[in-house]
Amino acid sequence: MARYFDVHPLNPQPRTIAQVADMLRDDALIAYPTDSSYAFGCSLDSHTGADRIRSIRHLSDKHHFTLVCADFTQLGQFVTLNNVAFRAIKASTPGAYTFILPATKEVPRRFAHAKKKTVGVRIPDHPVALALVRELGGPLLSSTLLLDDADQVTDGWQIKEQLDHVIDGVLDAGDCGSEPTTVVDWSSGVPEVVRVGLGDPSRFE
Repeated sequence: MARYFDVHPLNPQPRTIAQVADMLRDDALIAYPTDSSYAFGCSLDSHTGADRIRSIRHLSDKHHFTLVCADFTQLGQFVTLNNVAFRAIKASTPGAYTFILPATKEVPRRFAHAKKKTVGVRIPDHPVALALVRELGGPLLSSTLLLDDADQVTDGWQIKEQLDHVIDGVLDAGDCGSEPTTVVDWSSGVPEVVRVGLGDPSRFE
């Protein structure tokens, strides 16, 4: 049964954030709020989290996981950026964008794309997500909380009801909507918008 945490969306309680970070260090899989929708998250050191996300979402090994980072300095540890990408991405973060870039050696091989050796990265514009990543001291391995259309959920309590026995915790910060991030693939050196979502894609087109 998943533990349930009711957190303030703008000023998350530090004690609650610390409790959830401890769970993540202990290999937990959680649902947490972002600026676009709720997402699944686990520690980068998790041995089970990625497979559990794949199982829940019915994903293949071609799925791009996302590393949710606290700031641009942290993001730069896990991906390689050219000067153009650096400027464009820095100007767009924090925000509702996911960027696919070549992974550095800091990214465990099992979390990078099997063939392309790329990984998604993003810095969300949401106080709870940022507080959690800062408290954890490293990025969250993450994937949008997308279920079947009929089962789409936008509130933490709904996630608790539907996924109670397959995840370990839920941070409920109220309704986050259900529109995922805009995904921009920079792996070839130039931007390609591969999914139009909440973030304005025009700056990358």
